[in-house]
Amino acid sequence: MISRARHMVAAALSSALLTLPAFTGVAHAGPAGAASAGATSAGAAPTAAVFSVPLAKTAADVQRVADYWKPDRLKKADSYSPATPGAAASPTSSAAASAAGPAAPLAASAKRTSAAQAAAPAMPRKSKVASTMGKVYFKFGEKEYWCSASAVAAKNRSVVSTAGHCAYDPRQAKPAEYWIFVPNPGPNGETPAGIYVGSSINMHEDWAGKGDYDFDYAFVTVHRGFTWAAKNGQYVMEDVGRLQDNAGGLGLELNKKPATYTVAAFGYPAGAQPDGTHPYDGTKLRVCREGPTRWTVAPNLDLQKGVQLQACDFSPGASGGPWVIGYDKDRRIGSLNGVNSLTWNRDAKGLYDAVSSPHFDSATGEVYRRAAAQSTPGNVT
Repeated sequence: MISRARHMVAAALSSALLTLPAFTGVAHAGPAGAASAGATSAGAAPTAAVFSVPLAKTAADVQRVADYWKPDRLKKADSYSPATPGAAASPTSSAAASAAGPAAPLAASAKRTSAAQAAAPAMPRKSKVASTMGKVYFKFGEKEYWCSASAVAAKNRSVVSTAGHCAYDPRQAKPAEYWIFVPNPGPNGETPAGIYVGSSINMHEDWAGKGDYDFDYAFVTVHRGFTWAAKNGQYVMEDVGRLQDNAGGLGLELNKKPATYTVAAFGYPAGAQPDGTHPYDGTKLRVCREGPTRWTVAPNLDLQKGVQLQACDFSPGASGGPWVIGYDKDRRIGSLNGVNSLTWNRDAKGLYDAVSSPHFDSATGEVYRRAAAQSTPGNVT
């Protein structure tokens, strides 16, 4: 139960980072059952129910997605829509909400868990520098979009982390289509570490069922990667192996209490700021300098245990980008502890000044473990 005081001080959001045309938010999303079509669910506990949705499962499915993202289309990918803001809540000061922390039942639950490393960082097999961060490209309906994302270390060597809204639309109860991950993408469609077609989306059932921003994250299991090679006047897929072998994988930290650690946020921002300016074009990986974290809430989006990072002027396009603890600038590796979910305009001025992530807790770990346990075919080319 959220107090009346929190309702008054917590409506500080500028918007969700991705809202489709005719999808102006998820506050009015349907009941949980509405998201079950074409999906399977299984949860280890009532608070950690995992929802898995298949994407491309067969070699024919992978070929269809790959054919859509041939080099000519990838060269234009940066011109597609980044995550687009929707209807905004009235920007007000969020200082009180940020300091308050989650509602009492959530705080009590947090006391029964402890911080833990769910996965250790992993370097690529043939490089001393990781390239875990990149972009995901996908379609909803007839329109292409892109978001930020990162590779996460896993036993299947094939897991990508991003925002839930960069993989699944809970209002339409539909997964994204033609979903691919490109680590370290070039400005002209280059794919130096390969292209990885999504095999399945793994998320918390409360994102799939009602668009609860406490669970705006997804772990996507991907197929073996490939690159396009020009042969005899046409493009041919060439297998390059598993994602983690080529790009490395961020570690995963869970149940870290905000204000007890610092984090750096990464992403590819591109969209407009509140004053209409475009300081970023989405072609380069950006970082909001490492800083302290704090709790934040937004009752209008069911966000009761969000984590906020200030100051950060990320705009649409940064959605899904990783929050990294202990980032090693030389090896470009560290541990994932969140994803860019919501932008904030706390002072109601011209630029965004904060970004927030769902709290990565034990439920997040259950979703990650589902993605890490899934297998994909040995070869799809």
